[in-house]
Amino acid sequence: MSSTEHTIPDNLDPTASGPHLGDGHLPTDGQPPPADGAGIEPPTATGSLLLEPGDLELPDTVHLHEAVQINDDDSDERITAKLRTHGVRIGRGMISPRVFWPALLIILALVAYAVVWPNSAESTFSAVQGWIVSNLGWYYMLIVAAFIAIAATLGFSRLGRIRLGRDDDEPEFGLLSWFSMLFAAGMGIGLVFYGVGEPLTYATVDPKPGWEGNQAQIAGLAMAQTFVHWGIHPWAIYAIIGLSIAYAIHRRGRPVSIRWALEPLFGERVKGWTGDVIDILAILGTVFGVATSLGLGVQQISAGMLEIGIVDRVDNTTLVVLIIAVTLIAMISVISGIGAGMKWLSNINLSLAGALLISLLLLGPTLFLFQNLTESIGFYLANFMQMTFDVGAFQRGEGTSWFANWTIFYWGWWISWSPFVGIFIARISRGRTIREFVAGVMLVPTFVGILWFSVLGGSGLFRQFFGAGDLVEDGELNVDSVLFKILGDLPLGTVFSVVGILLVAIFFITSSDSGSLVVDMLASGGHPNPPTWSRVLWSVIEGLVAIALLLAGGLKSLQAAALATALPFSVILLLMAFATIRALRIDDRVLERAERTERIERLTEHMTTQLAENIGEHPAIETYVDDRIDYRISRTRAVFPPRRSAQGHQGRQQKQ
Repeated sequence: MSSTEHTIPDNLDPTASGPHLGDGHLPTDGQPPPADGAGIEPPTATGSLLLEPGDLELPDTVHLHEAVQINDDDSDERITAKLRTHGVRIGRGMISPRVFWPALLIILALVAYAVVWPNSAESTFSAVQGWIVSNLGWYYMLIVAAFIAIAATLGFSRLGRIRLGRDDDEPEFGLLSWFSMLFAAGMGIGLVFYGVGEPLTYATVDPKPGWEGNQAQIAGLAMAQTFVHWGIHPWAIYAIIGLSIAYAIHRRGRPVSIRWALEPLFGERVKGWTGDVIDILAILGTVFGVATSLGLGVQQISAGMLEIGIVDRVDNTTLVVLIIAVTLIAMISVISGIGAGMKWLSNINLSLAGALLISLLLLGPTLFLFQNLTESIGFYLANFMQMTFDVGAFQRGEGTSWFANWTIFYWGWWISWSPFVGIFIARISRGRTIREFVAGVMLVPTFVGILWFSVLGGSGLFRQFFGAGDLVEDGELNVDSVLFKILGDLPLGTVFSVVGILLVAIFFITSSDSGSLVVDMLASGGHPNPPTWSRVLWSVIEGLVAIALLLAGGLKSLQAAALATALPFSVILLLMAFATIRALRIDDRVLERAERTERIERLTEHMTTQLAENIGEHPAIETYVDDRIDYRISRTRAVFPPRRSAQGHQGRQQKQ
């Protein structure tokens, strides 16, 4: 047992709440009350020698005791009882009514608005997007840069030694398995959708305003800008929210819910309407973020079907049918459960993505792809800071449009998508230190993304500049279908095109399934096994939102929805960063106090043992100790000295 943990009594009632430490410190709900009834147990005599100012104000431990923490083998009834000890209100159907119903009604109202008045919805979404980009683009750029700085600082500082779990917890997953799951989280419909088209777009039809140079320089900048959009920047966002949630659920022992990440700032208020609003915003962001991915996915599936001749044309009816079909498959996955459904779909997805990447690397222009990878990394490192803070201040008009369609859209998309990815990476990171977490989350997916875009994007650049040159027609590039043109040129091109369609479809299914699970957990107060009926409901709602946004303006509406939902949640992310820093500083002081106490106890035990063993071998030491004891006793005076002592004192005075 770690030196900072309580010993939990066997007769502890898990449904009871313990004392609370106020004044901004981490609450200790559920800890067994000390015998003397005080909020903090007094330090031992040994430990008191090492107390520093403020030590008495620290909690005895940052962990909630295990009796109130949710375990994998707990029944639903016991989980519900434990959730109530955390202040969670669970109603009928195992949902949190103050979160579930407001979130559901807001989403349905927006869907109804987009379906009934599509023209009005399109103009509204466009106006919202235009206002955000024109007035708050600088804000999005600054906060993403701030997230990189905060995450890197936490990883490299002394706070990085803190473990996401108990002090003696081992990582729940091996390093390779953990990296693989981070890779799975980093892969998505967006990587497949933009893999070929994004670098090619920047290098040909839509370069970033202000770029100058020859074809090679523009292509290098195009690859670097793509790496910025898919590399460390988005994963710094995910690292912040993932770390905050992982600390709350693994270190503290709270339920899986966004609100608990803000407990160090808001204290008991996260159990009330403040926490409800936080979880509602997280649900809205997740639903619209997933819907954005689903909308992009069906556009690419339909383009692939058109390219290989399955359909003759693509219209809104085709897109709606595809969304309904894939949502039904996702519902089957939801009903079958994580083990039988989402797990094997994820494994198939990773296998297909890996096979596609390797096939393009080996069957395509292999030498050029490796050269492109090497050179693009150089452009990325050379332009990292400039691209991080570039808001197009001196490129008016066209600059605003470009940032709205690309960088600002991406930052809003990542922020709105962050509750889903954050909860996922938090749940798989138990036992990791903060340093390991930050390094793994920020670096591994970044390397995967760089490799992915170097191969797919490099294949498109090679074909356009050194091959057939037919990807750009009449000054336009169809991002939806360009992947399938690249795949069609490979040996067995039709087979690879079918693989590409399956890859997007399975990403669609897993995104809907996983997103539904995360939303359902948030709407159920952090219950790890939320009811199946509500997961099916949220899966259907995500499909409806994707349909509504497509009907209300297609990609523009998807982008606007991502930006709008990201704006309030970006404030929550900033608060989560500050809350986590505050909690970690307290945790670090608790650990430091425990380490000091442990060191002095070891030293005291060592010195006592050595003295007891060797005192007989050194008579001088024994005499010195005995004399010291006799001397101190002889010098002790009582309040009323014995009469004999007084008479002796008078006799000595007479002699003098």
